[in-house]
Amino acid sequence: MSPFLKSSIGRKVAMALSAFFLMVFILQHFAINILSVFNPDLFNEISHFMGTNPLVQFMLQPVLIFGVVFHFLMGFVLEYKNRASRTVRYAVNNGNANSTWMSRNMIYSGGFILVFLIIHFIDFWIPEINTKYIVGDTSGLLGDGSDYRYFEELQHKFVPLWRVVLYCVGFVFLSLHLLHGFNSAFQSVGANNKYTNALKGFGKAYAVLIPLGFIVIALFHFFNNMH
Repeated sequence: MSPFLKSSIGRKVAMALSAFFLMVFILQHFAINILSVFNPDLFNEISHFMGTNPLVQFMLQPVLIFGVVFHFLMGFVLEYKNRASRTVRYAVNNGNANSTWMSRNMIYSGGFILVFLIIHFIDFWIPEINTKYIVGDTSGLLGDGSDYRYFEELQHKFVPLWRVVLYCVGFVFLSLHLLHGFNSAFQSVGANNKYTNALKGFGKAYAVLIPLGFIVIALFHFFNNMH
């Protein structure tokens, strides 16, 4: 481990930077997926481009996977260090008076999100990687995209009710995680200035609207499949 990550401040800054990176990805991911509600053809075209572009596949995708793994590992390390440093146990600890529920339970919301991400990878990313690089069926993926329809694959995943419920619960936990994590990340990098209130407002809007948008996508495809 580098000297930077050995210090408490260094770990918090690294955690914050990885959080910023993942929040940008979540926003980009939402921007593409919401197209499946309004414009399936455009959703297919952009998904096909992202799924076949070498820069995305062999440079950005590995960076994203590293960012996800790093963020969760650093989160667990910080939680372990924080708990280990609490050598004095108070007879009465009124956690509600000192912190919010979200801040006290970041490790649990993060753990559920990690499980949710693994299921999401199993549902979407692994089948696509298997088709492109293991099975070798690249006729649609590397051609005009007509044989591999991302929109139909997305619809198919949201047929079972249990999966839709799981995704909705997962995005609720993501919202709770972001409600504290967004502002905490800015505090870790020292962004306490005249823009603090504006950042808090933006953070709350992001933490509520983006996960809510993903829930709308899941519910839209579930009810659309019932017709």
